[in-house]
Amino acid sequence: MTRSTTRRVGLIGWGAIGRVVGGALATGRIPGAELVCVVDNRPLGDSVPAPQRTLEQALESCDLIVEAAGQGVVRECGATILASGTDLLVASTGALTDEQLAKELLDAGPGRVYFTGGAVGGLDLLQAVRAMGRLHEVQLTTTKLPSTLEQPWMDAELLDRMRSATAPVEVMAGTARDVPVKFPKSTNVAASVALAVGDPDAVRVSVVADPAARHTSHVIEASGTHGSYRFEMRHLPDTANPATSQVVPYAVLRSLAALAGRTGQIL
Repeated sequence: MTRSTTRRVGLIGWGAIGRVVGGALATGRIPGAELVCVVDNRPLGDSVPAPQRTLEQALESCDLIVEAAGQGVVRECGATILASGTDLLVASTGALTDEQLAKELLDAGPGRVYFTGGAVGGLDLLQAVRAMGRLHEVQLTTTKLPSTLEQPWMDAELLDRMRSATAPVEVMAGTARDVPVKFPKSTNVAASVALAVGDPDAVRVSVVADPAARHTSHVIEASGTHGSYRFEMRHLPDTANPATSQVVPYAVLRSLAALAGRTGQIL
């Protein structure tokens, strides 16, 4: 496909993230990017500002697909999208903790894969520091409301501790390879930090349930021979989907603006 000066965008997912991203594209808020279609496994009717299409149809008319529908879509469709020659912007970075999938996507083409940082900052600096040498310690602590962290694999004792908690409770501790698999809708941040650092096993992650958490918080602490770094983010949860933060779709839009060639961007 010959690429025009305007990025022709297909959006997968019409949820809390997709609605904001699709609305901004449809109203021309991202110069150089046009919403061509929406892909979703539910009939959306007139609720979307662009035609609803299958993925196969989207690949015929788009040069960029934005994933806003969860890790499963990345696993099931990522390689197919890239093999078609269409670029892919991934919001659900948690899927990339699967080493085989990450290699498959990074090696696939001719389409190119990009990742958005979502609700976390400081990734650009961590990538720059990584070029200076390995970080000795990287710790991410994510704190959310208990109800947003409940998972089918949790036993009755853990669920009861979370539901009856009057103070913060650590729900899981592990690496950035382990945690996103257990919390597929709540810990993409861990995978994003791992992508920046270059090693998911080097990033220690603590997931904390706090009944008093008005904000979702992410604290990154990293250190090495060349310096030490600390970033703290506190976001309001999305009202429609408290498992994600309100800022996430705007991070996707920022990435889209960069891909569309907006000048003056901090990259």
